[in-house]
Amino acid sequence: MDKQSLIALIRQKKSFLCVGLDTDLAKVPQHLLQEEDPIFSFNKAIIDATLPYAVAYKPNLAFYESYGWQGLRSLDKTLAYLRSKPEPVFVIADAKRGDIGNTSARYAEAFFGAPEPERRFDAVTVAPYMGEDSVKPFLGYENGWVIVLALTSNKGSDDFQMLNCGGSRLFEKVLETSKVWGSDENMMYVVGATKAEMLADIRRIVPDHFLLIPGVGAQGGSLEAVVRYGMTRDCGLLVNSSRGIIYASKEADFAVRAGEEAEKLQRQMAAFM
Repeated sequence: MDKQSLIALIRQKKSFLCVGLDTDLAKVPQHLLQEEDPIFSFNKAIIDATLPYAVAYKPNLAFYESYGWQGLRSLDKTLAYLRSKPEPVFVIADAKRGDIGNTSARYAEAFFGAPEPERRFDAVTVAPYMGEDSVKPFLGYENGWVIVLALTSNKGSDDFQMLNCGGSRLFEKVLETSKVWGSDENMMYVVGATKAEMLADIRRIVPDHFLLIPGVGAQGGSLEAVVRYGMTRDCGLLVNSSRGIIYASKEADFAVRAGEEAEKLQRQMAAFM
C-alpha cells in the first residue's frame, strides 16, 4: 500500500488504529484451545470484530515463531485472511530485524518478496543500529515500508536512546541519519506513546513521515498527547493497541469486547480528524 492509499484509508474510516495481534495461547479463551488452530481462530474472530474500526494490523512475529512451524502456519493463514477481505488493510510484520546486507536482503525477501500477493506484508519493523547497509535492502520493494525503531517506550530505552551524542540525543541522530536512506513514502518510525512529549522534537526532524505509536491503552500512553504533538495534516500516525483490545475479555465474548474497545478508540480518533 502506498502512502496516498494509506492516507485515503485513514480518512475514509476516520481512524488511525492499528490492532496488535500478539496472540498468546496462555491468554486466549480456554474454549478456543479445542480448535484445530486456536491461534488462527482467535485472530480471525478479532479481525472480524475490529476491522470496521482499524486500518492496520500488526502481528508480532515472536508470538508465532515461538510455536514453531505451527505458529508460522497460523501467521500465514492470518495474513491470507486479512488479504481476503474486500477492503484494503495495512499489515505490519513486527519483526525488529536488522543484520548485515546479505542477511537483511533475505529478510526483506521473506516479508515483501513472496510470489503470492496475499503473502506479502506492507511493512516490517527494523532495528537501525547496524547502519545503512542493514536497512537499505528492505527499501527495494514497491509499496514496501520500513518502520525504523527510533524512540521506544520500554524501561531500558534510556540505556542508549537518550545518550548525549555531541549535543543531540542518540534517537535524534538515528532520525537525522536514517531519513536520507529512504523517504516519507517508504519509511516510518516507531515512537512509544509513553514518550509523547518527545514527539514535538521528533516532528522537527521528520515532519512528514508516518509514526507507528505503540503504548496507547494497556501501557498507559495518552492518545490526546500523541495527537497534540504528533499529528500532521495527513494524520501521519498509526496508533497501535494490542492487549487493551485483544485481551479485553478471556470469556466467550472476547471478540465482542475487542470490537467494543476498538470502536471506543476509533471514536476518540475521529474526534481529532
